[in-house]
Amino acid sequence: MIFKNLLESFGQINDPRQRCKTEHLLGDILAISVCAVLAGAESYEDIADYGHCKHDWLHQFLTLPNGIPSHDTFRRVFMLIDAN
Repeated sequence: MIFKNLLESFGQINDPRQRCKTEHLLGDILAISVCAVLAGAESYEDIADYGHCKHDWLHQFLTLPNGIPSHDTFRRVFMLIDAN
């Protein structure tokens, strides 16, 4: 229930990416990142590795239309998100 609320709250974050250039859903990227950091990830590479290792579990509640994003995708998205 708490995780579902977290996923829903991601919908309130403005996606700064150009729609035609996105392969991964913003909510999926954020959810993988939160889970990975809670599991000890310290870099974008760690987040991507976590996503690949936990793909089957993550796919139970995330869409993942193009699989797990690369570490470069995680980095680019977080560079674009306005933290204010």
